[in-house]
Amino acid sequence: MGDGLEGFCPALPEYSYAALARHNPPSPLASRPSPLGILGGTFDPLHYGHLRLAQELAQGLGLREVCFIPAGQPPHRAQPLASPQQRLEMTRLGLAGNPLFSLDEREIIKQTPCYTVETLLDLRRELGAVQPLCLLMGADAFLGLATWHRWRELLDLAHIVLAQRPGVAGIARAAATLPAELRETLNRCLVHEPEALHDKPAGAIVIQPVTALDISASQIRQELAAGHSPRYLLPDAVLDYIQTNGLY
Repeated sequence: MGDGLEGFCPALPEYSYAALARHNPPSPLASRPSPLGILGGTFDPLHYGHLRLAQELAQGLGLREVCFIPAGQPPHRAQPLASPQQRLEMTRLGLAGNPLFSLDEREIIKQTPCYTVETLLDLRRELGAVQPLCLLMGADAFLGLATWHRWRELLDLAHIVLAQRPGVAGIARAAATLPAELRETLNRCLVHEPEALHDKPAGAIVIQPVTALDISASQIRQELAAGHSPRYLLPDAVLDYIQTNGLY
């Protein structure tokens, strides 16, 4: 997903979360809604690694749902092999039947790239200042967070949930290798109780263990290119779509 959820929302130069909060201050007495998870990626193709990670984070953290956001035009990586519409349809097929999952296609529709911070600003404008948002990512992606566009603003807009797989060096142990400002942000915002995601709309970093599934989209594409079957690495409906449309 490049630096996050590229190409996902319109530019909003005059909008800020602070401005929205001034006009819609959250009431301490109000019943805060359950957090909404946001999982972006190229999904080229969607596979069981994506789906299991989302399922475990939703259940383990009490998320009301996980919104999958296929990347339209990621600006900091090579263009996906499947077209935006094909990746959208594969994601739709893979999510079918799970009430915890939803699909947002706005980035696919958008014609120009944009960045995670703009995406979150757009969501804040739609959902208001009270709704907790959780940006879901692998712990390895966090190591490069300081290269993301306007990364310092992300925690003003959402929590960050780092999915930690067994056998992968923990983010806490890797902290010494982080840029100083990102390391300070981790130390300041890291919390050890997932309930913190429910207590306020943004600002916490939570590390959550997930099952290790060593599945990657590149592995699936390589299997297909070699004439091998990647069945059981991704949903049958997604594989059927790939084979019907001659992808990869």
